Amino acid sequence: MVTTLCTVGRLYQRSINQALRLQVRNLNLLECQSKVLLQNYGINVQKFVIIENPDDAKDLESRFKVDEYVIKAQILAGGRGLGYFDNGFEGGVHLTKDPNKVLPICEKMVGHKLVTKQTPKDGIVVKKVMIAESVQIVRETYFSIVMDRTHNGPVIIASPSGGTDIENVAKSTPELIKTYPIDIGQVVSIDAKINFDDNAQYRQKAIFHMEDFSETDPSEVIAAENNLNYVRLTGNIGCLVNGAGLAMATMDIIKLHGGEPANFLDVGGGVNEKQVLTAFKILTSDPNVKSVLVNVFGGIVNCAIIATGIVNATKSLELKVPLVVRLEGTNSEEGKRILMSSGLRIEFASDLDEAARKAVSKA
Repeated sequence: MVTTLCTVGRLYQRSINQALRLQVRNLNLLECQSKVLLQNYGINVQKFVIIENPDDAKDLESRFKVDEYVIKAQILAGGRGLGYFDNGFEGGVHLTKDPNKVLPICEKMVGHKLVTKQTPKDGIVVKKVMIAESVQIVRETYFSIVMDRTHNGPVIIASPSGGTDIENVAKSTPELIKTYPIDIGQVVSIDAKINFDDNAQYRQKAIFHMEDFSETDPSEVIAAENNLNYVRLTGNIGCLVNGAGLAMATMDIIKLHGGEPANFLDVGGGVNEKQVLTAFKILTSDPNVKSVLVNVFGGIVNCAIIATGIVNATKSLELKVPLVVRLEGTNSEEGKRILMSSGLRIEFASDLDEAARKAVSKA
């Protein structure tokens, strides 16, 4: 009686264990589904389309044109490239540069069983095919993070070799596969240096609010607060220019004529009189500045506004250094009239070359 009960108990426990094993669910995604997830989270993948009917591959070039196509059977098993189909077709991965060859390849895959070293003996029916842009593979490596019961936590598995052939690496050169257990209570970042592109400021306001200006040139801080782009340099010719490209050209031509620019200062396209005044304050705060060159090409910028700002700034700051001005474009004649009627000592230039020569000679 006891023996019988023990046997029943063992059978009962075995049935429980089997039931528990049957309840295990491991979600396994197709390659194409995995790539969609990667794409959704901003990870770069090659262009691809998914077809479930070979007819979808007709006129492919008009919808999906690349230099070379890779056609990959989608099943939940590895080793597809070395597999074979029940119709005798070899390989679950094919390359072609001819879009007309894609359809025949898809016809030999969709609806047929693909047999690989990881599939059941009879293979798995291919219901989807991924057609992707082929990329040149320079090097294959392997990296994964898995939850491992032996180590009671996450484990990094990495290899400098492998990738699509990682199973063979594990078999022939297992020493090339490294396992690093991670103690999640002991992972500590002991140093950090993070940089952000200024172009991200408008959408990362909280991060940019943390900026520490204690090591920044005060003039650059004032310029930024007034939407001016300013960088102090080591020369003696102060530059006030609208547009980054024109500012760079102005600095270049100053050097071409033997001078050295004291700064990069771009007042931008929507400059107003207050900004012009601030720009002059910044320029004159540099004791190295011996002459000032204003080079404005009015497009969006109104030269009359620039001229009025120059007059007010020059009088307000009692500018002592020589001032060379070149105005062209929108309302440039009105701008010149405002400057000439101001009574200020201003050197005018008809073009950038003349302006640079005069600014260098005055400095």
